[in-house]
Amino acid sequence: MAGHSKWNNIKRKKEKTDGARAKVFTKIGRELAVAVKQGGGPDPSSNSKLKDLIAKAKAANVPNENIERIIKKAAGENDGEKYESIVYEGYGPCGVAVIAETLTDNRNRTAGDVRHYFDKFGGNLGTSGCVSFLFEQKGVLVMERNGQDEDTVMEASLEAGASDFLAEDEIFEIHTEPADFSAVLEALTGKGYEFISAEVEMVPTTYTALTDEDAKIKMQKLLDILEENDDVQNVWHNWENPDSDDE
Repeated sequence: MAGHSKWNNIKRKKEKTDGARAKVFTKIGRELAVAVKQGGGPDPSSNSKLKDLIAKAKAANVPNENIERIIKKAAGENDGEKYESIVYEGYGPCGVAVIAETLTDNRNRTAGDVRHYFDKFGGNLGTSGCVSFLFEQKGVLVMERNGQDEDTVMEASLEAGASDFLAEDEIFEIHTEPADFSAVLEALTGKGYEFISAEVEMVPTTYTALTDEDAKIKMQKLLDILEENDDVQNVWHNWENPDSDDE
């Protein structure tokens, strides 16, 4: 189900309007800038977090010149906006686990917004650690099949150091240990493979299914409104979406 759920999310994001895509670019830009300022400078060879985020940005089709401009600007700023990284955890309808990773310059505003979203759509915001034990961190690379031979791609992935390979109807999903993510991505990119999504993610170890239609609608609305918030960088959840093949 991980692949189905992931591909369904990617398709939804790909179908978003130009305005929504611009918001994605802005969010990734904020992550890049914070990685430069807080993570060890503008050189990706010595700043692994920045290196991983550049890969994420390229997979999201952020133009190279945009990436370079953001990094250069962040490296030249001594102060400017100060962003704080805060992770919120809670439950959506019927106990679906949700993690929202934020970068904010106003923690009171962000906390109020996130709590309101959970309350509005039948969930509840919990304490730190209340759901994160249901996830594990993994590098996740997703490519469209496009007629590629499954065995060939799998062999190349495992040779590059991947820990797992999943084949779905329309995609291949490659998992790595977080520390191996950049090396695997570099090796596969060097062989000419292209990815529609590439980042270190929180991957569920167990999933929660929703059978009630109202709960499904509320869960989707909760995910959408979290993703639309400017302060929310990433949203992870363990909703097993049984309709993803049909959407």
